[in-house]
Amino acid sequence: MKAFVLAEPGKVKWFDAPEPQLVPYGAILKPVAVTPCSSDVHTVFGGGSKKQDNLVLGHECIAEVVSVGENVCDFKAGDRVAVPAITPDWREKSIQEGNDRHASAPFSGHQLGRTQPGVFSERFLIKDADTTLAHIPQKISEEQALMSVDVVTTGFTGAEYADIKIGDTVCVIGIGPIGLMAVAGAKLRGAARIIAVGTRPKCVQLAKYYGATDVLSYKEGDIVQQVKELTNGIGVDATIIAGGTAEVLTQAYDMTRYGIGTISNINYFGGTGYLPLPIFSGGRGMCGKTLHMELAKGGRARIERIMSMIEFGRVDPTPLVTHHLYGLDKVEEALYLMRDKPADLVKVMVHCE
Repeated sequence: MKAFVLAEPGKVKWFDAPEPQLVPYGAILKPVAVTPCSSDVHTVFGGGSKKQDNLVLGHECIAEVVSVGENVCDFKAGDRVAVPAITPDWREKSIQEGNDRHASAPFSGHQLGRTQPGVFSERFLIKDADTTLAHIPQKISEEQALMSVDVVTTGFTGAEYADIKIGDTVCVIGIGPIGLMAVAGAKLRGAARIIAVGTRPKCVQLAKYYGATDVLSYKEGDIVQQVKELTNGIGVDATIIAGGTAEVLTQAYDMTRYGIGTISNINYFGGTGYLPLPIFSGGRGMCGKTLHMELAKGGRARIERIMSMIEFGRVDPTPLVTHHLYGLDKVEEALYLMRDKPADLVKVMVHCE
């Protein structure tokens, strides 16, 4: 079975992988469409913890069910489904304590393409179909369904943990696909003013489309100072971090209001070491600012809710798909596109059929 794998840090290859073995609650699927993520770029080119040999990459996919285990109730062969990027083991005891994304171990909810084979292969296994796979409504396009499994839910996670209230002023740092959906989520949550930070023309255009009232460029000066000038020195009610290097956390603290401000991070920081928390804008430890650092919400119920938002016109992620490639073997080209980020790219969709 053909699969696209991590050969070694910094190198990928096509590999003859073993066929997935069906389990009682599971389903074997074949991809209909996939898209590489910046997380795949980090996995391949960014170092981090050692991965298993010939790890099959990929965690953003819509698929067709090939077969289901004997205990599966809600899915059957031939169904087309959205496969969430985050696939918690809903049978873990810690989930009853509300810990769905880190239930059995850190990042236990992020399994595909990390601790178990991902979706960039001719067939793959989902261990628990009924709690994981999401039915795609008839009115939802393939582009919309594919964007729902990671990009939309991650951006919305950032907006939810930012605790946005009606009339708030919000800053979104980083307006790649995740940040763009954080902008959309902030608007849906009731933000009055949304300040987006980014420079790529296509992303700036889409930030305005999704609800940004102001767009700032880090190339035009200190973004903290720019935010302070826009807010009469007060700062924003909430900051969502969706891109940047380690220094972005300090910038977020610097621009967020004392006493009631919230910082919501959905950005991946590569490497090791420490993330700096500023002493001064941290109020010398007493600033009253709340920091959330969150993995995206996943699972069947979450993605079906996201697709309901799309179905009933609350958000349309279709414009995020700027590039289309055809054939599973184009996944490698798509990965390099996501790494190199040409000016007109937001997301690339690989049609596997």
